[in-house]
Amino acid sequence: MIRSSAVEMASALAKGEITSVALTQLHFDRIASVDTDVHAFLHLDTDGALAQAAAVDAKRAKGEKLSPLAGIPLALKDVLVQKGIPTTCGSKILEGWRPPYDSTVVTNLKNNDIIILGKTNMDEFAMGSSTENSAYGPTHNPWDLSRIPGGSGGGSAAALAAFEAPLAIGTDTGGSIRQPAAVTGTVGVKPTYGGVSRYGLVAFSSSLDQAGPCARTVLDTALLHEAIAGHDPRDSTSINAPVPNVVAAAKSGDVKGMKIGVVKELNGDGYQPGVRARFDESLELLAKAGAEIVEVSCPNFEYALAAYYLIAPSECSSNLARFDAMRYGLRVGDVDGASAEEVMNLTREVGFGREVKRRIILGTYALSSGYYDAYYGSAQKVRTLITQDFTSAFTKADVLVSPTCPTTAFKIGEKSNDPLAMYLNDIATIPVNMAGIGGMSLPSGVADEDGLPVGFQIMSPVMKDERMYLVGAALEAALLSKWGAPILSKAPSLGGLA
Repeated sequence: MIRSSAVEMASALAKGEITSVALTQLHFDRIASVDTDVHAFLHLDTDGALAQAAAVDAKRAKGEKLSPLAGIPLALKDVLVQKGIPTTCGSKILEGWRPPYDSTVVTNLKNNDIIILGKTNMDEFAMGSSTENSAYGPTHNPWDLSRIPGGSGGGSAAALAAFEAPLAIGTDTGGSIRQPAAVTGTVGVKPTYGGVSRYGLVAFSSSLDQAGPCARTVLDTALLHEAIAGHDPRDSTSINAPVPNVVAAAKSGDVKGMKIGVVKELNGDGYQPGVRARFDESLELLAKAGAEIVEVSCPNFEYALAAYYLIAPSECSSNLARFDAMRYGLRVGDVDGASAEEVMNLTREVGFGREVKRRIILGTYALSSGYYDAYYGSAQKVRTLITQDFTSAFTKADVLVSPTCPTTAFKIGEKSNDPLAMYLNDIATIPVNMAGIGGMSLPSGVADEDGLPVGFQIMSPVMKDERMYLVGAALEAALLSKWGAPILSKAPSLGGLA
C-alpha cells in the first residue's frame, strides 16, 4: 500500500479496504525502517497524526462528506509553522521553538483532513541546493545514499522517493521544490506567487518564497495543490482570484494544439548528456501527443542567477534580523554583565550556519549606503527584464519548458566547498521565481551514464497553473506507456532500502 499513489490510497480508504489509522501507521513503520539511513524527517508527530487519522475514520464511518485526500499522510517541510510542533527551519537558532499558531497551509491541510506525519529536513532557512546546510545533518537520496536529494526541500522529496509519505509540502525560492523533485524522481510544483498563502511560512526572501505541493504523480500533486491554494487575507501578497482548475487539467492531459516553447537560453551547453537526452525524448513524446514544439528566446535569463543572488540575500539579511535572542529560540552568553548586543552577537554566531552567514553578509553589503543602487537596485531592474522576457515568450507559446537541473544528483560533499558550483544547480529554475510565474518538475527518465533520475521543467503564465498540469499529465502518461511502470520502480532497491 505505501507504494501506491495518493489517489489509489484514497480509493482504498473510501472502499473500506484500509483505515486512515492503519495507513498512517504503515508509513510510521516505513519511516522507522528506513529513515535512519535517509534522514528525511526532523520531527515526527506520531500521537497527533494517529489521533487525526482516527478522527477522519470516525467521520467516514458516519458518512460525512470528505475531501479527496482525507486520511492521506503527508510530510511537511520544517519552514511552515504548526501549532505546538517544533519548527527549526533546519537551524540551531530555532531549536526547541514550538509555534503558537498554524500556518495557513497547515490550516488548509487540516481542513482537508490530510494527516501530517511530521516535519522534514531542509537547508537552513531554505538556503541551499543539497540539504547539506541543515544544522541537523544531510538528507540522503533514496536512489543512492551517497548522493544529495536536492535542496532546500530535500527532506520532503526524499520522503516521497523512499515511500515514507505519499504527499509532501515544500517551498520554492529559487528552485527548492523543483530541483529536489528532479533528482529524486518525484513531482514538485511552485505555484504562481501569491497562489498559496505565505502566512506562517518563515521568510527567507519574501518576494520570492512560495509554498507548493510535492507528490509521486501529477494528479496527486494537483489534488494537493487544490487543497492548499486560495486567497488568504492574512497574506498581503495573496491573489484574490479563483484557484486554477489544476485537478481537471491533470485528469485531462490533452495537449493537442498546444504550443510548447523550448527556451533557447535554457537549452544550451552545460547539461549532462543524460539530462539532454531525456529532455529531447520528452519533447518528441509531447509532439506525438499533438503539441507543437517551438523555440523561444529569453535573452535576459543569462543575468537571472547574478540578480537572484543579490535580491534573495538582501531580503534574507532583513528577514533574519528578527532572530536576535531576545524573544524566542536560542540564547547564548546571557550572563551577568552581558549587554543585549553581546548576547545577540554570540547567539547569531553560534546559531547560524556558514551559508546563512554568507548570505546575510552579502545581502547587508548589497543594501548598504553607496551600494544599494549599484547592486540591489540594478538586480531589481534585471528582474523586470526577465518578467518582460516571459511575457513576450508566452505570446508565442502556451507553456515554456527546459531541463530542471543541469545534472543528476551529485555526491554529498562534492560541491559543499564551492558556493558558485552549488548555486549553478538552480540556473534553470531561478527565472520562474524572479517573475512569479508557475513551475513544475516531473521525472523524464534516468540518465544512461549513472541511472539517476532526470527532471523536466514546465513553466506557465501567472495564474495559469493548470497549463503545467495539462502538459505534465500528458508527458507522464506517455512515459508510463513507454516504461511500463513508474520511474521509482527503476530505483536500485531505493539505495538498498527494499
